[in-house]
Amino acid sequence: MKKNIKKLISKMTLDEKASLSGGGSFWRTKGFPKYGIPEMMLTDGPHGLRKQDETPDHLGMNESIPSTCFPTAAGLACSWNRGLIKEVGTAIGEEAQTEGVQFVLGPGANIKRSPLCGRNFEYYSEDPYLSSQLAANHIQGIQSQGISASLKHFAVNNQETNRFNIDAVIDERTLREIYLASFEGAVIEGRPWTVMAAYNKINWVFCSQNKRLLTDILRKEWDLKGLLYLIGLQLVKEIRHWKLDLISKCQ
Repeated sequence: MKKNIKKLISKMTLDEKASLSGGGSFWRTKGFPKYGIPEMMLTDGPHGLRKQDETPDHLGMNESIPSTCFPTAAGLACSWNRGLIKEVGTAIGEEAQTEGVQFVLGPGANIKRSPLCGRNFEYYSEDPYLSSQLAANHIQGIQSQGISASLKHFAVNNQETNRFNIDAVIDERTLREIYLASFEGAVIEGRPWTVMAAYNKINWVFCSQNKRLLTDILRKEWDLKGLLYLIGLQLVKEIRHWKLDLISKCQ
């Protein structure tokens, strides 16, 4: 059912709007039944649905419900097979439907730049074109089942060590031809309903606060219509203060 978003938001109090930034629980968004806004569930899942049951944690150390385990993105990319990747995405979307999940946090389209990156297995390739093509088809497969894919981690998240604070200093040509190229095709051809911002900085600015990255490029150049997850730790701190300020104004 389509809703008039601007009209809906105009009915909400500042406190209610601010609470949307905090989530309802570890893996669920905040729902407002009186406005027709349902609570929605997110799970990890680039290689299979990882829906945790009772004691959720972001590391995935606690038990998850049984699901199909597909080959990693690094392995699937060796096939060079767009159709195969789309089938995997479709299967993950079907399992998400069965488990009442609305958002699957994947695929990852970061470029492999260092053998020391602890999540290289989760990304497709060191080649931007191959990576973008496979990510686009993975997205299309998931979303064919009415489930949102969430393209990540935008952008230049190429190491896990100190990834919350690392600053990637990159010239414009390298940024465009290597790092952003992997995402560009995935966004334009795959049309993800959500994109997850990276934790790191690019040229001294956190990705989650980077207007050029998120607005000028992602929204205006690539015409992203979906939602953005802003997950940088610095932003989380600022949102916390912002929420408290809004709440005080509501009282």
